[in-house]
Amino acid sequence: MQLTNDRRALHQIPELDRDLPKTMAYLEKALAKLRCQVFSPMDGALCAWFDFGASDAIAFRSDADALPIQERTRLPFTSGHPGRMHACGHDGHMAMLLELARRLDQKKDLCHNVLLVFQPAEETTGGARDLCATGIFKQYRVEAIFGLHLWPGLQKGVVASRRNEMMSRSCEVKVDIYGKSAHIAKAQEGIDALAAGVEFYRRVTAMEGALPKRMRRLLKFGRMDSGTVCNAISGHTRLEGSLRVFQDDVFYTLRAGIISIGKDIERSYGCTVNVYMNDGYPAVMNPGPLYDRVRQAVDFQELSEPSMITEDFSWYQRKLPGVFFFLGVGDTPALHAEDFNFDEDVLIKGVEFLQALAENFK
Repeated sequence: MQLTNDRRALHQIPELDRDLPKTMAYLEKALAKLRCQVFSPMDGALCAWFDFGASDAIAFRSDADALPIQERTRLPFTSGHPGRMHACGHDGHMAMLLELARRLDQKKDLCHNVLLVFQPAEETTGGARDLCATGIFKQYRVEAIFGLHLWPGLQKGVVASRRNEMMSRSCEVKVDIYGKSAHIAKAQEGIDALAAGVEFYRRVTAMEGALPKRMRRLLKFGRMDSGTVCNAISGHTRLEGSLRVFQDDVFYTLRAGIISIGKDIERSYGCTVNVYMNDGYPAVMNPGPLYDRVRQAVDFQELSEPSMITEDFSWYQRKLPGVFFFLGVGDTPALHAEDFNFDEDVLIKGVEFLQALAENFK
């Protein structure tokens, strides 16, 4: 089946970030056989335009980049690029969109034109944001965009989504605390960066825990390094963590709180506290009105809880209405794992869902 062949061929040529020459060449060759306009709006991206003579369009997106991971699946079609792997299912996403293109090629009439988007840099710097900046969605009068992601832990073959909060906003939190090292016998001559780091951690954790439960968020630190030897006061502490939220006001409230606590620690301990936080990707939020229109067009399962994982599909939703979906792959290794793989039979379920959405969305 061509769908499976596409997935396996793309799996063998994983490429990173925006440098995707082999991937783009494969996609372009496959699309060149169809009655669609194929063009590249920016480096590492490819689009296919199906014109059915309608006044507006809908778009479907697939990410195309891989991860800097050494594959350990032992598949007969394993990665041919050492240290690179499609460990997040993007090979499957591209294969599904190619199969959707073949099915659209057989259609004579749809109530919307269709734009298929193959995007770079989902795993790195947010290629979706740069694609929005090219102006293609305005140029092609796209009124809505849809995306589908393979999802471990969800029943195999099931498509699922939810209204509003779908996937979280995410940013890294990195904190450097500089004190003054001194022998513990003369501790009064030092400034204890370890003690300051412990206090910073305690206060930040307490602040996050005090927010109302209705404000979905996650603020955790996964790493803390401090000191050099057991008999000297630490002169430097480094904390690294992650902040996940859904509402922008919660994000900015927590960020301001973290910075404020850092300044308090400086005054209390006489140390220097530097807090580094990026803006990260926005949250994936499925807008209610569009979500309801999709529910009338196709059937899918509703998720009870959002995911705390992030996705740059959110940048499209800042530009135009969009709905994101999960396609269950069952009990598999986690996304980004060196042994991630899935039953390829689920791909046809995803294609059928996308086709039904393209045909029935009003």
